[in-house]
Amino acid sequence: MDPYVNQEEPEAPEPGGAVGLAPPPAGGATLRAEGLVKVYRKRRVVNDVAVNVSQGEIVGLLGPNGAGKTTTFYMMVGLIAPDAGRVSLGRDDVTGVPMYKRARRGIGYLAQEPSIFRQLTVEENILAVLQMMSIPRAEQRRRLEELLDELHIKHLRKTRAYALSGGERRRLEITRALVGRPKFMLLDEPFAGVDPIAVHDIQQIVADLRQRGIGVLISDHNVEQTLDIVDRAYIMYDGRVRVSGTVSELVWNEEVAEIYLGPTLTARMRERYPIPAKDDAE
Repeated sequence: MDPYVNQEEPEAPEPGGAVGLAPPPAGGATLRAEGLVKVYRKRRVVNDVAVNVSQGEIVGLLGPNGAGKTTTFYMMVGLIAPDAGRVSLGRDDVTGVPMYKRARRGIGYLAQEPSIFRQLTVEENILAVLQMMSIPRAEQRRRLEELLDELHIKHLRKTRAYALSGGERRRLEITRALVGRPKFMLLDEPFAGVDPIAVHDIQQIVADLRQRGIGVLISDHNVEQTLDIVDRAYIMYDGRVRVSGTVSELVWNEEVAEIYLGPTLTARMRERYPIPAKDDAE
């Protein structure tokens, strides 16, 4: 789903989001979910969940299948409405605000499913979004060139979308989402269906979003790739946030090992991440 359609070689990232690490911009906004509840067939699939992400940081929303993370993510995006709780952007309550209006307020969304026009070229796909904005044609062209250059896809401008690789398609989708200059980007399964080289490419793009002062929330089943890029994460289980913290804190948390990572992945991740200092873990 495209939120805009409607009424309106770099080095590898260091583990734990070390590439482009930048504090949230002074006075930057926070996207916050508080007390979210969603009931399906008398079962609380999301039960009193609180999640927040500030501008200039990358946050993961993770958990096993059936944990409620996707439902929580969709409530923050605006795809579904919560039965209780609220979603706020800065001081504004956006719980009842439709998805396309949230996009105008600065909440960008990258769906797991392809959200580009396959028969259009790369530049035509970007112009399709720019033309929905109330800006002069000359400004549209200037923004187009700026985005093609910044996202390193100028060499693909005349390529039709169906001919793009998985990583190139993701880069185009993120470029389209950046047209509206979002404060936040919510990425749904950004690493799904792409090869290892493309995963590295997407990690670099996400790190660049943080450098731009954009807050990023990622929900993905690719645990290692996600933990490699986030600053911190929430681990959901049985409809609740069970543990939250930095990557090192999560990797060395016994509950996370038991309910989510499992022994093999836990051992592998602990080889890469230091034991957190006591003050950090408290």
